[in-house]
Amino acid sequence: MKTSKTRRYRLASSALVALTLATTAAACGGGDDDGTTADGVTTITVATFNEFGYEGLIDEWNAANDDIKIEQVKVGTWDDAKANLYTKLAAGSGLSDIEAIEGDAMPAILAEEGAFEDLTDDEVDGRWLPWVEEKTLNADGQMIGYATDIGPEGICYRSDLFEKAGLPTDREEVAGLMGTWDDYFALGEEFIKKVPDTAWYDSSGGLAQAMLNQVENPFETDDNTVEVENDELEAVWADVTGNIEKGLSTKLPQWSDDWTASFQNDGFATMACPGWMLGVVEGNAEGVKGWDIANVFPGGGGNWGGSFLTVPAQGENIEEAKEVAAWLTAPEQQVKAFAAKGTFPSQVEALESGEVTSATNAFFNDAPTGEILAERAQAVTVQPYKGPKYSDILQAFQAAVLRVDDGSQDAAQSWDQFLTDVEALG
Repeated sequence: MKTSKTRRYRLASSALVALTLATTAAACGGGDDDGTTADGVTTITVATFNEFGYEGLIDEWNAANDDIKIEQVKVGTWDDAKANLYTKLAAGSGLSDIEAIEGDAMPAILAEEGAFEDLTDDEVDGRWLPWVEEKTLNADGQMIGYATDIGPEGICYRSDLFEKAGLPTDREEVAGLMGTWDDYFALGEEFIKKVPDTAWYDSSGGLAQAMLNQVENPFETDDNTVEVENDELEAVWADVTGNIEKGLSTKLPQWSDDWTASFQNDGFATMACPGWMLGVVEGNAEGVKGWDIANVFPGGGGNWGGSFLTVPAQGENIEEAKEVAAWLTAPEQQVKAFAAKGTFPSQVEALESGEVTSATNAFFNDAPTGEILAERAQAVTVQPYKGPKYSDILQAFQAAVLRVDDGSQDAAQSWDQFLTDVEALG
């Protein structure tokens, strides 16, 4: 299972930001600072967030390899991980051997010099979809990350709640009702009239992200000029905040404890569902019957997320970490991660595998999730431009949405605050 690596990589000095809440740099007791024990076993720590589907893969690797062992350092969300990222890389120590980076943060990562290893290798040439690989290359053409998954989006829905509202429950019929965002919102207004104690969708922040994924230049122009006062972004803002007032949203921050609890108490009927979200839904809604997924996304296609594995230059086990990162993101492992948690593969070979294209999901009423997500991936025609400030501006935008959700500001006040916050970013 191990492969030898003869390529020599440039060792760069670290200067950026770090990614994990935990700081387990060495795993086995009694070992050296570089994570190697007295009996010659090297432990490679892999920092992840949310659900990557790696638990079974790590067990598989550890059972087959005696000299290199993998230990996962897992936190709940990217926000948790990001806070630590900016602390530990700046400090120059404390990162895991492999750090997972959320896709929206990659432009800022690529802009930093020397903080992460160049992972360019002939053995992985051509693995990924071209638009995915493009996101990993810095200005010098170095590959800074190995893509794990992508997030083609469908609409997950509670068929039992649809039935309660007198709406169709068959996934093909449901798909036919949501061709545009106007259709989706109109259906939501009909739903909440029939089921007033249940919101139409899970969160205003989730809706905002879904809609932003269809905007070509939401925050920055192609030359990285910040321009948030544009018609498309203002239209998204109007839709999101307007539907808060209509009662379509739970008004809960996505990933909050209350949001998690809403899966168990009929809190909402629909949500935007990239492939990686399927595992989140299944985990949060354990024991709840009625979930399904429709092969549709209002307005066309959308890709939400996807992540990358990087190797910080500050690590003591660079070559071993590269080997593990390459193995975890290989086509065979992406297929297994998809089977485990629904994380949709980003690799050409994995996308063409029968295991993916024929996959069904029992929790989602045996939906053909592989086929649905593959078609959703083909429907993606727009990828938002993400310059170095994208992630920070997105955070400010989501904070603005939340202020309207919690009633601390109305839509006009919060938009003005958003403009001020963006200007403060410099």
